[in-house]
Amino acid sequence: MPNPRPVAPIPVLRPRLPGAEALLPWLRLIDQSRIYSNFGPLSEAFAHGVADHLGIAPGGVLPLANATLGLTAGVMAVGAERGSLCAIPAFTFAATAHAVLAAGLEPWLLDVEEGSWQLTPREVEQALAAAPGPVGAVMPVCPFGQPVDWQAWTAFRHRSGIPVVIDAAAGFDGLRASPLPTVVSLHATKALGIGEGAVMVCTDHDLLDEVKRRINFGFQGSRVAGVIATNAKMSEVHAAIGLAALAAWPVTRADFVRVQTGLRHRLEAGGLVCPAGIGEDWVSSTFCLRLPADAAATGGALACLGIETRRWWGDGLHRHPAFGHCPRTQLPATEALGTAVLGLPCFVDLDEAALDAIASRTLAALRG
Repeated sequence: MPNPRPVAPIPVLRPRLPGAEALLPWLRLIDQSRIYSNFGPLSEAFAHGVADHLGIAPGGVLPLANATLGLTAGVMAVGAERGSLCAIPAFTFAATAHAVLAAGLEPWLLDVEEGSWQLTPREVEQALAAAPGPVGAVMPVCPFGQPVDWQAWTAFRHRSGIPVVIDAAAGFDGLRASPLPTVVSLHATKALGIGEGAVMVCTDHDLLDEVKRRINFGFQGSRVAGVIATNAKMSEVHAAIGLAALAAWPVTRADFVRVQTGLRHRLEAGGLVCPAGIGEDWVSSTFCLRLPADAAATGGALACLGIETRRWWGDGLHRHPAFGHCPRTQLPATEALGTAVLGLPCFVDLDEAALDAIASRTLAALRG
């Protein structure tokens, strides 16, 4: 009986952006217009394309230079008082806290719901009575692309009067438009990647106009800076990549579905529990598991088997020296997830042999 085809070492991530031929028509339009930034025609066309994809009015999408600056501008635009607290999950990527600090607020680290890995309105409402200061905003996070409950957060905003800005950095495929400003990253490592960039989606067009002022030096109809702001406009080159990536999205998504359902079925057959809906209801560019063992040790074992892994969010924001000063609640769920969540290889050109290898070696590593 022939031996199975050997599989080369597998990296954890291998992004794929549109190729040169797909970009050339859009780049030629830039040559013709000689507009390279500042809300140019391709940036506008890309905003219209994302709006069409979501089934909303074109004015509900604002292209951005990157998601971190978009979150900063969002917090500024909702009127959160500088120096106040912004409630965020402790289990998230560092950019969430950096954006809050850049907007002039203090990150207040709250625990997440252990089953969904998310900060939910319930966790915030339970913590508010003991808040160590005035709370100016809340920033929920879509963990590794998993959708949040936009309706629940909209209802929370109405009940509490506290502005909500959603960090949906990895959440393009599960995105739903709402009155809450929601920022999606389009970094090269994301499912819809353009190299560097983002979009904000919000059905409150007045609020989105205020965000637009906040990403353009505070200018609105003149060259006078009326408010504290930043510069976070998307360039025309990145908009060109975005238009090509949008055109290819049905194929890209189908590839992610194949990879993520393939991994899911193999791992679940081995007794592991995969994130709810991944590869079925939504896709992402990462595949993270909560393991029944230490993630760092399992990652080390997999490295010896030729499988690269990543603890994408590490042990939580409170373990980063940059955020060690931030006030926080007790964080038992964050502590548990930090030691157990591991990212496996996930990219669109993984073939069946590679999926077999990832799953079988993960199960072998867990068996010891």
